Amino acid sequence: MPDAPARLLVVDLGRLPYAEALELQRAVARARIAGEVADDVLLLVEHPPVVTLGRSTKATSLPLSADAIRARGVEVHEVERGGDVTFHGPGQLVGYPIVDLKRHRRDLHWYLRQVEQALIDGLEALGIAGDRVAKYTGVWVGPRKIASIGVHARDWVTWHGFALNVTTALSYFDLIVPCGIHGVEMTSVSRELGREVSLGEVAGAVSAAFARAFSLEPVPTAVDALGAALGSASGAALGSAAAH
Repeated sequence: MPDAPARLLVVDLGRLPYAEALELQRAVARARIAGEVADDVLLLVEHPPVVTLGRSTKATSLPLSADAIRARGVEVHEVERGGDVTFHGPGQLVGYPIVDLKRHRRDLHWYLRQVEQALIDGLEALGIAGDRVAKYTGVWVGPRKIASIGVHARDWVTWHGFALNVTTALSYFDLIVPCGIHGVEMTSVSRELGREVSLGEVAGAVSAAFARAFSLEPVPTAVDALGAALGSASGAALGSAAAH
């Protein structure tokens, strides 16, 4: 009999503050590097409003100061991922894949293209024709950007990931220059479909497409079940998420 495909543990975190999710994904990445977790993991989460500044963020990408953004009830975090500034918030599906590229291909450019393809395929399952724009990372619908991607890796294990607008209030993007692309128009799944759509429906389509893109078998996994596989420090971070 042929070998069963490797697994992708898909963990739905619900709504979680950005700082807690960041601590959690770093913990899972450390555990993946250490071999405490034998499978690739996809953390799915929705955040309260937050602006994140990647390593390539330019001053021209922030028409408002960080303090002015915070005054509007939006957190601001500097993070280690690649890319420019982006926004996360309610109605957005954020995915943090912790993938060991040593088991796939040791090539971050290839990885980015696979993440884009997973999002394109997930959108296709929902009836939306997503595509790439040659000089930018992310996924677009015509001239409108629907998903942003920014990743980080250590020892070929990835974290950070993608943000797909589902029912996101697009006015939040007026606070920044999304991904440093002046004049970009943001869009969402609900806008493109002309109807409301649930995060759960989109999460199902995207996680299935992500698993296919990496030849993995998706396995829905509870937060506490993943935490049980980790050491005490990592498990504590996951335990905090499970309490939400």
